[in-house]
Order: sequence, then C-alpha cells, then structure tokens
Amino acid sequence: MSWAFLQTFGVLWIWWLAAMAGSGSATYAKYKDANQPVNVRVKDILSRMTLDEKIGQMTQIDRSVATVDIMKTFSIGSVLSGGGSTPLPEASASDWIEMINEFQKGALSSRLGIPMIYGIDAVHGHNNVYNATIFPHNIGLGATRDPGLVKKIGAATALEVRATGIPYAFAPCIAVCRDPRWGRCYESYSEDEKIVQQMTEIVPGLQGDLPSDHRKGSPYVGKNKVAACAKHFVGDGGTTDGLNENNTVIDLHGLLSIHTPAYSDAIIKGVSTVMVSYSSWNGVKMHANHDLITGLLKNTLKFKGFVISDWQGLDRITSPPHANYTYSVQAGILAGIDMIMVPFNFTEFINDLKNLVKAKVIPMERIDDAVRRILLVKFTMGLFENPLADLSLINELGSQEHRNLAREAVRKSLVLLKNGKTEKNPLLPLSKKGSKILVAGTHADNLGYQCGGWTINWQGFSGNNLTRGTTILSAITSTVDSTAEVVYREDPDIEFIKSSNFAYAIVVVGEPPYAETAGDSSTLTMVDPGPSTITNVCGAMKCVVIIVSGRPIVIEPYVSSIDALVAAWLPGTEGQGVADVLFGDYGFTGKLPRTWFKSVDQLPMNVGDSHYDPLFPFDFGLKTESVPGLVARATSYGVVLSPYTLLVALCLLVASYFAG
Repeated sequence: MSWAFLQTFGVLWIWWLAAMAGSGSATYAKYKDANQPVNVRVKDILSRMTLDEKIGQMTQIDRSVATVDIMKTFSIGSVLSGGGSTPLPEASASDWIEMINEFQKGALSSRLGIPMIYGIDAVHGHNNVYNATIFPHNIGLGATRDPGLVKKIGAATALEVRATGIPYAFAPCIAVCRDPRWGRCYESYSEDEKIVQQMTEIVPGLQGDLPSDHRKGSPYVGKNKVAACAKHFVGDGGTTDGLNENNTVIDLHGLLSIHTPAYSDAIIKGVSTVMVSYSSWNGVKMHANHDLITGLLKNTLKFKGFVISDWQGLDRITSPPHANYTYSVQAGILAGIDMIMVPFNFTEFINDLKNLVKAKVIPMERIDDAVRRILLVKFTMGLFENPLADLSLINELGSQEHRNLAREAVRKSLVLLKNGKTEKNPLLPLSKKGSKILVAGTHADNLGYQCGGWTINWQGFSGNNLTRGTTILSAITSTVDSTAEVVYREDPDIEFIKSSNFAYAIVVVGEPPYAETAGDSSTLTMVDPGPSTITNVCGAMKCVVIIVSGRPIVIEPYVSSIDALVAAWLPGTEGQGVADVLFGDYGFTGKLPRTWFKSVDQLPMNVGDSHYDPLFPFDFGLKTESVPGLVARATSYGVVLSPYTLLVALCLLVASYFAG
C-alpha cells in the first residue's frame, strides 16, 4: 500500500467525518430537544423563522377551509371548529381524531415542523360532539356555589375533548352578566364577581393543578388536559341594555372591580390563553384597545400566554364590519392580539399583516412577542413531543362517570323559589306513589331545549334525536313508583285536566335555545304556550312549575297560582338530576346566582343597587332535606326524647309523604 494512497484515504476519511459532523449539527436543533428549557426552545425556533412562518403561526382558520397542503404551505398555527362545525353528522371520537391528525400531518410537514393547535368551544362539556356529556350551563353552575364540583367538571370536559384529539378549549367564559337581557347571560356564572372568581377553579380542572414551582402568569397544561381560554376580555357582561357586542359604559374603577378580578384569578391559576371581547369599553372596541390588552392584561396582570381574537373579531373593529380590513389588522395586532381567528379568508389577513410589517407600520418586535407566546403554549403543553392524537381516551366521551357528575351538578344547581302556597303546606318533595301524575309543558320532553344553545349546533336544537341524554319526562317516569301512572301532554286543555283526576302536576316550561345576539331579549318571556299551560294546569290542581331557562324570565304574574316553583336553568343531558331532587332522593341546595326581577322595566338591577326590589333576591333559595335525611333526623331526635315521640314523628312523616 503506497504512501500516496494512505494520504488520499486519510484526507477522504477526515472529509467524511467532517461532513458527518456538519450534517449532524445541521439536524440537531435545540427547539426539537425536549431536555432543553422551554424558553431556550422558544428562542431557538424563533431565530430560525421567516416572517411568513411567524405570520402563519398567528393565523387560526376554520376546519372547513383547512387542507393538508394549506397547513404546510402557510405554516398555519391553529385550526378551529366553529359552533356546529364537525367532520360529519354524528361524528365519532375516531372520526374527529382522523380529521385532526390529517391537518396536523400537514403542519408537521412544513419546513420547521411546528405543530398546529386545534381549538373548539367546549363551554358546557364537549358540546359540539355527538354523544358527549352536556353539563349545566355556567349560570346553573353558579347556583351550586361549589367550586370543587366545577373543577371536576373541567377535568371531565378535558378528558372528553382530548378523547376526540383536541388539545384546546375556548372556555371558561368568566363574564359578569349585569343584565339578563344579554343573549350570553347563561354563559356567566353570576352577576356577582366574587362567585365568578370562585368558579375559575374550572381552569385547573381543564389544565391540571400547577406544579409548586410554577411561575406566576405562565401557561400550564398537564397530561390529558387541554389549554383553557378565559373569555371575553373584558366587560362583555356589562353592555348597555344587555345588547351583545355593545358598549360597556363604566369607569375604570368599575371595570377593574367588577369585570377584571376573575381574569386575575385565572392568570394566577395558569390559564393558557385569553380571548378578546367583541364589545367596547366607553366607545373603544376591545379588539383595538392597547391600554387594556397590552397595558392591563400583559403588563399589569403579567399574563404570559397568548391573546386570541374572537371569530372575525378584527373585521368588527370597523362599522360596518370589514370596511377597512387593513386598518383592522393594524389596530388589532398593535393592541396586543397574538392569534387571529380569521377564520375563512386567511390569505387576506396574511398578506395585509405582511405588508404592514414590511412597511414598518407594525414592528417586528410585536410579531415576535405574539409568536413567542404562541410557541410557549405549544411547548408547555407538550405538543412538539406528542402532536398526533391516538384512540386511548375514546371511551371517555360520554362516559357514565361523567354523566353521573353532570347529574350531581344538575341536582346542586336547582333553586327552589317557592314550596307551597303557605309555609305549613309544602308540596315538595313529591310523592313517588301518586296514583296519576300529569307532566305538561314545552320543555318536559325536549332534550335540545333542556341543553340550550351551544349544543351540537351553535344555536342549539329542538327535539331528542341529535344527541344522547335523559329528558325530564323520562327521568320522572323512571323515578316514580311502578304503581303510579305518568301522563304527558305538552299543552293539555282544561276539559282534559279536570276530567282526569290527577294527584298533582309537573309543568316544565321556559326559553327556546339560543346563542349570542340571537338570544338578546327585551321582554324575557317564556315560549308559548307556557303561560297558558301554567294557568290552566295550576288553576285546577296542585302543581310544581320548573323553569328551564338561561336567565330569570317573566314569572311574577303566575307565581300566586303556582304551588312550587323551581329554577332549573339549562341542565344539559342529565335530566335525571331534576327528578332526583323533585322526589326527595336529594334536597334542594341551590342559590340564585343572579337577581330574579319582578318586571323587565326594572332592568338592569343587581344586588346592591339603590332601586333593588326583586321578586326573588340574589342568593335566595329554599332548602329541603332528602326523604332519607328527614327520617334520619327524626330518628336521631326521637332517641334523645322518647320512643313514643319517635313513633309519632315517624307516623306523621309517613302520612305526609303518602299524601303527596
């Protein structure tokens, strides 16, 4: 072997080693290394990104316009399902996973392989999805006064959302509804900011409990949890006349003391994202309000996650919407919004934002701040390590454990407003052994009405066929004794009522489903023929009236004819919880989360107002004990006195129970 050959071989060997080393250093990237600190990974990937890739991360598009190619070409940062936007009717968990993973594969095939984050409105359970557990809307949860229960609901919702491959929920709504005429009032826990603050326990339910060393204001998402979204920042529940997306007229002190405290609590609990409100504050659109988004939320409250717009929120900065979209993009991004829910015409948004940056109207520092926050959330939730969903959680969707939890929430949310025409003659709990029981009303056998808006479809639905659940009628039928006859008539006529010899009646009436502006109401009346049903039935026999509604509605004219009155809010799919309490298996414990007015002419009227004159005041709620509880109490009491006293007490209890 010649020396020349060895020299040549050595040179080639060194060259090959150098080439391999160079190749290795090119493939290694700190942002791909899970052992690196999150801030190091964010800094590394940000330094590698082009302007186009940064703007892509700031863009959220609807699933209806998303494709694998679009995800790759534009480096799209997020996809969402609008209300009712599903892969196909009655889509299963695996159908959702298959669709979302396809979009994700498109995102992962882009130059840097940044995973997208899929978001959905899961505002009372995984409400867009067929067969999911639908929990009571927030107003009902506010009536429970039970933050621990709400945290469990958050955890159950997270599992059902993850079961369909989705890692991001646009919840909770932490608005403080100050006027029930607002079409989103049921999305608010209460008129009282302290109750809304308490209910931010849903955030660690959705995201997981914070580690002990967690940095205040930073996002956190645990295993099998979802990124949460506190909304709608800020003051959306205080608009003039309760009109959706209207102007909230209040001084800074009022804004900070009533509408802001829940955001502070949510941030402390690690909420990942905050959604901006369509509404204005003293004439300035929130989507364009730099002082509140950047100044208050990011700088004062130290929020480190990302700020997201509402659906076409930038468009609505101008009136009419989209009148000057370039200006709207400029105003919204400079105000501090990081991710834009476009959701359809994404190329217009991308081009406008790119031109504004190139023209130095929007500084690159603002773009980097937005992308840094988005990447922080994605790294924190482990999206880079586990971008694709699997089928391991599909049995969590609509599980019996979650339905039992929802049933408990229904029981605790019911507020008893009246029980007997005199205190000495209560009607509730009802006897299960009534020989013949009338059930009437528009809402007794209508699962869609029972669930309200944001259920399967954006505006909700009517009937019993679009998802699985238990209506109040079927719950009553399954609860009463086998010897009892339950007769259902939606709107029985007087002749039928008087000729049928009923022991008592249960009348279930209320509002139709609605969402957002479609729910704005200046009259707050129930669906016809609700009033006449109450008048006809309650005028002829003992009756309990159950109000199924997203807020207090006009009931004062009928109260005197009603024996017992229950506010059931929008209980969701588990109507059995209503029957549990009506028939005494559990007692009534709920309290009004908001004032029940006498007349709409009094509105707005909240506790503490000088003109406060309610039909039922904030925090009101009669209590009953369960029948087993009454027996236990009587037994305990009797032991202290004498066996004869105990015998008399038990005889009286049994007699009153069977008398109904």
